[in-house]
Amino acid sequence: MAGRGVVGPTALRMMLGSHLRELRERAGVSRTDAGWAIRASESKISRLELGRVGFKERDVSDLLSLYGVVDARERERLLDLAREANDPGWWHRYGDVTPDWFDAYLGLEVTADLIRSYEIQFVPGLLQTAGYARAVARLSPGGSRTDAEIERIVALRTRRQRVLDREPPLKFWAVIEEAVLHRPIGGRGVLREQLTALREAVTRPNVTIQIIPLHSTGHAATGGAFSLLRFPQRDLPDIVYLEHLTSALYLDKRDDVEAYTHALDLLASTSPSPQHTNQELTRLLNDLP
Repeated sequence: MAGRGVVGPTALRMMLGSHLRELRERAGVSRTDAGWAIRASESKISRLELGRVGFKERDVSDLLSLYGVVDARERERLLDLAREANDPGWWHRYGDVTPDWFDAYLGLEVTADLIRSYEIQFVPGLLQTAGYARAVARLSPGGSRTDAEIERIVALRTRRQRVLDREPPLKFWAVIEEAVLHRPIGGRGVLREQLTALREAVTRPNVTIQIIPLHSTGHAATGGAFSLLRFPQRDLPDIVYLEHLTSALYLDKRDDVEAYTHALDLLASTSPSPQHTNQELTRLLNDLP
């Protein structure tokens, strides 16, 4: 189980890519020349340095030589990192029911030590019950998923939730629009079960939930749902994750991260405090017909 000191392959690729970029810049080598050295394009070097693609051990070795890395121990350390980064994570077993662009998020989720999330449509995946997750999975465009595929998605979501129980546990902080908690996805029974599960979740010391009331007049996060992931490894920058219908964005530029962090801070400071969440969930449960 990934936790502090244990890093998933997605994060390892990002760490290695960051090291290679620093070495290239220190050596004064352009991306074009680096690409030429490994029989690849400039854009391939860019994707490698961002950790977006896997690494061939031969390519890493050639780049290290180009960048003047001759120390045997340093070379072997980075080559070991390349080998580990190519090992598939457990979530690859569910590749038949998840899009390629979501794999990177799953790899980052198991490595993060803090995830802050703003939700406008669904209960966060890490807090969904099996019944709620099943109902969400049935909402795929065209309703084309088979029952077997839906159960695979539910199994994946349940497996992901283990990060909340590992040692040390992931810290998860969600700010949720109240409208999400009125939406009877899967029916009233499923919603009741989900609200009850959320009420239990907030008793965990590593889970924080804030609910933005329906009567809220507006706030800074007007662009839609997003998540901010923070990692214990100093080599990894904070990542903002934005999910769309057919793709996702992963933002790590300082200006972008600071803008979304500021938006989350504003949401947290202007929403009812977490101490009121249990009371609000109880009210919502009591109001259910």
